[in-house]
Amino acid sequence: MEYDVIVVGAGHAGSEAAAAAAKMGSKVLLVTMDMTKIAQMSCNPAMGGIAKGQIVREIDALGGLSGIITDKSSIQFRMLNKSKGPAMWSPRAQCDRIKFSIFWREELEKIKNLDFWQDVVIKIIIEKGKAIGIKTKLGRKIKGKAIILTTGTFMNGLIHVGRNRMDGGRISEPHSTGLSEQMKAIGLRVGRMKTGTPARIDGRSINFKKLVRQSGDPERRRFTYDEVKFKRLIQRDCYIAHTNERVHEEIRKKIKESPIYNGTIQSIGPRYCPSIEDKIITFKDKDTHQLFLEPEGEYTIEYYLNGFSSSLPLEVQIAALRKIEGFEKAHIFRPGYAIEYDYFDPTQIKHTLETKEIENLYFAGQINGTTGYEEAAAQGIMSGINANLKTNNMEPFILARDEAYIGVLIDDLVLKGVDEPYRMFTSRAEFRMLLRQDNADYRLTGKGFKIGLVEEKKYNRMISKYERRDQWLEIIEKTSIKPEKVNNILEEKKSSRLRQGVKLREILLRPEIKIDDLAGRIDEIKQLVEKEDDYSKELKESIEIAIKYGGYINREKNMAEKLKRLESIKLRRDIDYLRIKSLSTEARQKLNKVRPKNIAQASRISGVSPADISVLLIYMGR
Repeated sequence: MEYDVIVVGAGHAGSEAAAAAAKMGSKVLLVTMDMTKIAQMSCNPAMGGIAKGQIVREIDALGGLSGIITDKSSIQFRMLNKSKGPAMWSPRAQCDRIKFSIFWREELEKIKNLDFWQDVVIKIIIEKGKAIGIKTKLGRKIKGKAIILTTGTFMNGLIHVGRNRMDGGRISEPHSTGLSEQMKAIGLRVGRMKTGTPARIDGRSINFKKLVRQSGDPERRRFTYDEVKFKRLIQRDCYIAHTNERVHEEIRKKIKESPIYNGTIQSIGPRYCPSIEDKIITFKDKDTHQLFLEPEGEYTIEYYLNGFSSSLPLEVQIAALRKIEGFEKAHIFRPGYAIEYDYFDPTQIKHTLETKEIENLYFAGQINGTTGYEEAAAQGIMSGINANLKTNNMEPFILARDEAYIGVLIDDLVLKGVDEPYRMFTSRAEFRMLLRQDNADYRLTGKGFKIGLVEEKKYNRMISKYERRDQWLEIIEKTSIKPEKVNNILEEKKSSRLRQGVKLREILLRPEIKIDDLAGRIDEIKQLVEKEDDYSKELKESIEIAIKYGGYINREKNMAEKLKRLESIKLRRDIDYLRIKSLSTEARQKLNKVRPKNIAQASRISGVSPADISVLLIYMGR
């Protein structure tokens, strides 16, 4: 049988890729080494977080599945950074690791034109520079119009626990070989990266009385914008612990046993998720590091100690762990470990995630040098969308930096490349006020509907929500309020009294005043708070942000429009940058390697200065 799209790997990237392409009408085959581990949470059992939560909401807004599956498997929800402005608010959910994978498989199995095959892909079949199929370990050759590689940490994966080394893509799971060797022979640049995970701990051996309880938000929230109903899982608490000097000393004594420090591991690890031994050495002046103890599921006694990732020998991990207050009698189920794996320089892919060298071959996830479930899932849905569009001879789907964090992520990978595992942060986005977690549906659901990934019901709900928002904004803009009607409320909120009547908007512009504060006494906005469902909460939040932060939002919109003008200045593919001597040496090399499509892309390449952009503008006759 020939497929429209073949997806290799069923992690977070592969699952979103397969779902997107299949829901858009492609005949899809999802190939995985183990069908019991679809979308497995290999590391911490959580989705979202700083900037990552925005990505999950964007995936949901586009019609992806990560948001709804996170909600179904959630055992704790928290909105991070609520003390800051809405550009920084980031949803995060603790999940039941086992149920997360089960729910993913259930959702994938509902998609009629999606097939599954359990096997190992050892080769991409390429003819005349085009990927046309795959060859598996069982000897099967399967044809496909587009191939998406989402291999995670499995390509030549090597696991380290102290001086013990073993082949594997995850603990107790085999690695895959052949693909990176094939790609390297073709001419693609292959590198090595490292990540790690902590030991899993038996909760029965932990003294929780010595830890600080961290409960979820009392207000029920969720990632998905859909009106789906599901049974909420039992909510669980997390806990905060801290290392101490005794822990650090235990690690320092045996630091040479760590493969990171004895030269065994040469590859690059994640800067923003370092191992505990990295923390001890890098931050010598700190005598304590915060740790988060997270439950692995709704009922299980298994816990994950976030912040205590390690590749030290087993006995050293246990000895150090037992010097943490509350963990004096800790037992573990399996040790922490480091894993090295192959990735490809992402400057070798297009913004569609199709490789530049091989037509119809797409890369998504950790294969592009990223880290994190959310970043992988984002690339997955975009590769699935674009594979479907290309096989149907349609225009590619690319998100700009002012449209989505997903756009920032892919643009960074393609234009800047990576020198360490890439992790998304709010600071990477120039337009944070535009890319908030609350408005991902406004930004992207229409786009998802247009390409056939979002259902009409979801699209209409989004339209209705923002029509109502605009109606309420108009009411608030036109309604006048007299001092006697509102001064008591203002005094209660320690806000200055009115001396004369003002528009309702002027009162809501005050940071200390919220819609709920006024609704009980001002008839004009009572209806806004009559219902306390998810929809009305979203609506109120959207209205308040539009009023209080309207100036910042409009300023960023204007900045984005100015930058878009540079995108209209196209750069020919055949320009020989090495011959433009007015460019700096680094700019000539980087531009020749990346081959940007326009001046805006060129300006975002690391090493290309404003002076180099001026040279290019002159070269283009501008």
